[in-house]
Amino acid sequence: MSTPKDKLQKNFCMTRRAFLFRSSAAVVGTVMLPQIPGLEGKAVAAEVARYPRMLIGKLSQLTVGTPVNFNYPDQGMNSSSMLIKMGVPAGGGIGRDQDVIAFNALCPHMGGPMAGTFKPLDGALGPCPLHQSTFDLTRHGMIIGGHATQSLPQVLLELEGDDIYAVGMLGLIYGRYDNVKA
Repeated sequence: MSTPKDKLQKNFCMTRRAFLFRSSAAVVGTVMLPQIPGLEGKAVAAEVARYPRMLIGKLSQLTVGTPVNFNYPDQGMNSSSMLIKMGVPAGGGIGRDQDVIAFNALCPHMGGPMAGTFKPLDGALGPCPLHQSTFDLTRHGMIIGGHATQSLPQVLLELEGDDIYAVGMLGLIYGRYDNVKA
């Protein structure tokens, strides 16, 4: 026979079914919160980054394995980037052979300067002088090894005749919450 004490203890024990029901109710309540009268129609518009279109080089002047430095998207000291003709197809590459790419030259881990560490035979940038991160430039700047957890920020390129234009970025430049300053 159950005592009042047993019934009291049984009420304090939550079953898996009760937990799922109550947590689901909490989630639904949170999701439905914006539907409260007076709050509907108050959507927040998404902000779209507007990158400048900047001439950064000529296709005919590039040589395989020799980086060309430039600043993009602004003239800030941490906007140092490099344009490289790889000689092999690369992710995001432009040109007849899809082998011209550009990346920001700061390590995304802690902002170590990567300019001057390009290895043409490996198609890699690095190692970073701070923590030895190395990046594969033929695969969108993907990390090969080291402490970095993100790919290098890639500069989006357009080719118009012989002119190469920088038109945007994939990824954040180290130390910024926004690549384009307002």
